[in-house]
Amino acid sequence: MGAGELSGRDVLTRSVKGQLRRVALGSALGSVHQLGEALVPVLIGVVIDQAVDGQNAGRLALWLGVLAVMYVTLSWSFRLGAKAGERGAEEAAHTLRLAIVDRVLDARGGAEEGRLPGELANVATEDAKRVGAVNMALMSGIWAISGVTVAAVALLLTSVTLGLIVLLGTPVLLWLGHLLSKPLERRSEAEQDKAAHASGVAADLVAGLRVLKGLGAQDAAVERYRRTSRVSLAATLRSARAESWQTGLVLALTGGFIALIALVGGRLALDGSLTLGQLVSAVGLALFLLGPLETFAWVNAELAQGRASAARVAEVLAAGHAVVDGGDPVAEPVRGELRLRGVRLGGLDGLDLDLPAGQLTGIAVTDPAGAEALLRCLGRETDPESGSVELDGVPLTRLDPAALRAAVLVAAHDAALFEGSLAANVTPDEESESGTADAEPDLRTERAMAAARADEVADSLPHGTATGVGEGGRSLSGGQRQRVLLARALRAGPPVLVVHDPTTAVDTVTEARIASGLREFRQGRTTIVVTNSPALLAVTDHVILLDAGRVGAEGTHADLVRTDATYRTAVLA
Repeated sequence: MGAGELSGRDVLTRSVKGQLRRVALGSALGSVHQLGEALVPVLIGVVIDQAVDGQNAGRLALWLGVLAVMYVTLSWSFRLGAKAGERGAEEAAHTLRLAIVDRVLDARGGAEEGRLPGELANVATEDAKRVGAVNMALMSGIWAISGVTVAAVALLLTSVTLGLIVLLGTPVLLWLGHLLSKPLERRSEAEQDKAAHASGVAADLVAGLRVLKGLGAQDAAVERYRRTSRVSLAATLRSARAESWQTGLVLALTGGFIALIALVGGRLALDGSLTLGQLVSAVGLALFLLGPLETFAWVNAELAQGRASAARVAEVLAAGHAVVDGGDPVAEPVRGELRLRGVRLGGLDGLDLDLPAGQLTGIAVTDPAGAEALLRCLGRETDPESGSVELDGVPLTRLDPAALRAAVLVAAHDAALFEGSLAANVTPDEESESGTADAEPDLRTERAMAAARADEVADSLPHGTATGVGEGGRSLSGGQRQRVLLARALRAGPPVLVVHDPTTAVDTVTEARIASGLREFRQGRTTIVVTNSPALLAVTDHVILLDAGRVGAEGTHADLVRTDATYRTAVLA
């Protein structure tokens, strides 16, 4: 890490410190506002006793001026305090979103295990927002405490009895509000779980919409989502009912508390213990208390929902890594020799495999599970259950995962295209630097697109490479998407490139041309093609057949077709 760079933890720490400063500032300004709010009925009582009751015009003007200054202070302190609170809440949510995205994109993986993409999106948006709102809730709680404290002191100075009622009754109300928030917390957590699952199912169905239509299964998919959505709706309604009951009961308790203060104050005024102005102040303070006490109810609800969302955020951030964190850098230059020894994972059963540097190697399989397991090992998405995988003689477990992925690129056949232009999908690194990828493509990009025959795709689009491909590339056909994905992988130019079934959706003529372009473009660099396509295997330097998780045969494509029946069945059947 360079001297000018900061780690994610440093950024998070600085952000939290900044938020704490804003919470302190907002709390101070809000407390000033609450102080003013509580003093207003006191000042009105003073005006009645000293100016109105005494018919003193000079004092009346003086106290009205004091009230005017008080209202100006109230207005500005509330505005500035609310601004600090909202900014603290939004920045906290933003910081959490960045932390979640950073964890999901961590080269060591693991955060996505057992979660649909839509669920992770829900955690990064809705849950992060609710946790961020806790900042505003905490500040509002401090404001309310300040208001109740000032009101209690003012009532104590007016009447010890009224002051004691407030001082003793408020903690009881807070305790009851906390108890009433427990069901809301439980139901809020269930609501977010169900909503996240519904979002995940929706994203999953939308991603596979083209396939579902092709299978005629869209009605079944809609019914599946309808069932999931109903479960989410039921959880939301239960949470809403819990919140309404909690709010209603707290308001009823608060109203009873205010009525008790007003009743006691009235009796004290009747027996002469309070003046008319003091009675007005006491009633005004009792009515003022309704605001802070309602705020306590809202704060309890926000904290209950925030705790439920915080638990979900914490699960993602604390998720274990899929692979161990090797700290060694990848040695330069990368020769690109890969070696597997005794690898067991999924469909691989003690696989020994040598993939020489600088060659185009084809790997055919009799079981797709073996191909998936091999790709996961080479891309280090998962470490083998036993055995080792080495790059240039160094075990992958000793290498930094991020540096390894820059040296060994595994291009899956079902990788995603992104919203934006075709050019932005082929050259995403240039888009991030310049803000656009619609400029004239460079020579490497042109060669990569020509090799993958993606230039023909661009020629067929209305605005060429500047044409938008839609979300997930849905405006393109399956074959067009495959060509763009292959062009992106070729253009990246890693020392080692592993491609998986890059031509399953293109016609045979185009496939043969892509095979020739792939060989020419990757000449002299380690390239591995995991496929059963005869056209691709025919242009490789060497072919390896994986059968039952082990090497079943080796040789050129022509020799294996002539001499090995298992290979012929796997490739030509």
